[in-house]
Amino acid sequence: MVDLGFLEKFTKGDTQKMQRYIKLYLDVAPQTFADMKQNLKDKDWEQLRINAHSLKPQAEFMGILSLKDALATIEEAVHNKTINNIIDNFNAANTHYLNSTKLLKDILVKLNKNE
Repeated sequence: MVDLGFLEKFTKGDTQKMQRYIKLYLDVAPQTFADMKQNLKDKDWEQLRINAHSLKPQAEFMGILSLKDALATIEEAVHNKTINNIIDNFNAANTHYLNSTKLLKDILVKLNKNE
């Protein structure tokens, strides 16, 4: 679910940099998902698409490809005006986000111990 290979290459294995990027993701993602939830409630499809788009590269950077794909599905659904399953799409993305968050927090603990 989480593959930090890209992050490890990008940071050249610098655990402090890796921690900083993981923390940044863990700080930004919860608000983005809260915003997306509000977008759904408000039926603000364009803002939902924008929020999904903004989080997609961060998910890829963290190696959470299942989340990246789920966000892309949301983005495409809004773009194509096929929003029938948009709540299911959001719930799938949210599940990937929640599962990966726990893994990333565990990774942070391990990285802290290795310093």
